[in-house]
Amino acid sequence: MLESTAQTASMDKATEDNISFVVFISIVATIGGFLFGFDSGVINGTVDGLQKAFNSQSAGTGFNVSSMLLGCAAGAFFAGRFADKYGRRTLLIVSSVLFIVSAWGSGVATSSFEFVIYRVAGGLAVGAASVMAPAYISEVSPARYRGMLTSIQQIAILSGLFSAFLSNYILAGEAAGSTNKLWLNFEAWRWMFWIELIPATLFFVMLWFIPESPRFLVSGNQPERARKVLRKLLGEDAAQEKFIEIKKSLSHDHRPRLKDLFDKTAGRVRPVVWVGLGLAAFQQLVGINVVFYYGAVLWQAVGFSESDALLINVLSGAISISACVLTLLVIDKIGRKPLLKWGSIGMTLTLGVLVVAFMNASQGAGGKLILGEWGTLALVSANLYVFFFNMSWGPVMWVMLGEMFPNQIRGSGLAVSGLVQWTCNFMITISFPVLLAGTGLAGAYGLYTFFALLSVIFVIRFIHETKGRELENMEG
Repeated sequence: MLESTAQTASMDKATEDNISFVVFISIVATIGGFLFGFDSGVINGTVDGLQKAFNSQSAGTGFNVSSMLLGCAAGAFFAGRFADKYGRRTLLIVSSVLFIVSAWGSGVATSSFEFVIYRVAGGLAVGAASVMAPAYISEVSPARYRGMLTSIQQIAILSGLFSAFLSNYILAGEAAGSTNKLWLNFEAWRWMFWIELIPATLFFVMLWFIPESPRFLVSGNQPERARKVLRKLLGEDAAQEKFIEIKKSLSHDHRPRLKDLFDKTAGRVRPVVWVGLGLAAFQQLVGINVVFYYGAVLWQAVGFSESDALLINVLSGAISISACVLTLLVIDKIGRKPLLKWGSIGMTLTLGVLVVAFMNASQGAGGKLILGEWGTLALVSANLYVFFFNMSWGPVMWVMLGEMFPNQIRGSGLAVSGLVQWTCNFMITISFPVLLAGTGLAGAYGLYTFFALLSVIFVIRFIHETKGRELENMEG
């Protein structure tokens, strides 16, 4: 009896040690998510500086802001493909180096062309991290914790956004404006980029302390390394069983490749791929990154000062993190689909209210909108929209993309989904300044409301629950 009790206690201790290790490596991987968020959000406070430094107009500013997204699309696509060849951890290390290069170069740029080159490099890093971090976490996490651990990625992204907003606000305040000189006679907007060097360097260092994904090692015909990692993740008893399951889920005649996305028997693209593409597209078409990238421009357009607009961004960032923490606590209990459905409904309603508010605004001096009695409602609706997005599509899309594809096509599925996600992000971002000048805020937000409504139908019709299912049991 005493021996049995001792064995049970030993097994419990081993399980605790394994989970602690899984949490540790998941947190390291999500530093990439933090940098994803920081690199995406830092541009928000630098728009005025870019316009002044490079003498750019609305279309030019839109390209300067969205240029990173071209790199993101390419980074997401090629990272998914290269990860099947060189490994998930290897691609994360490459992305950390690109984050460092981009952070430094964006701050020292002296022309739009030079700035775009460095931002595209940062985009490659963001794109790679955006698909590899959730894929890596999904592949090292037990099914019962997978939703929660993968959701940490979104909290990291939002923490990065929040940190960028807060850093921008502090630096702009210190210099009395983002275009004014700060330390060492450099403008504040340049320092906004250089702050990123701190977490980027930390990411590079910490990646050397985590293992490669065991599922990649199995597909890459490295069985002993795979078993060693699985023992660390699952314990001695479960490691061999999981190794056999992974082996069975992979094709016996070739390593994962892009052609696996097609069902040869049916002669068509696998249905799960179309669902992944839909998830990736709708996450951006609802317009969330207009709030993240152009939040300061938006609130200045309706009459707020630069300082107040940057402070509102900080508030939005805090709300985003709170919403995502809520999702982290419930996603493995209530599932993915309910969160997506209610998030879509909430976004449709709050965006609709914003459209009505903008339509009822009057135009003041300098073309700025005067919301009057609609101002408070617009501000509340905008932040509720941010809340609904970040309790649903923000974290849940990345969770589902990281786990919904079968092992054989996960890298390729993430590659094409990531390409679509960042392409839609680019289209929405680069079009906003033009829409703002042409149709106004009501027209732009009316478009995002339409896509939010479509996303409700998409979720109800096409999304299937993945809660609690092992990756080896996912169907194509």
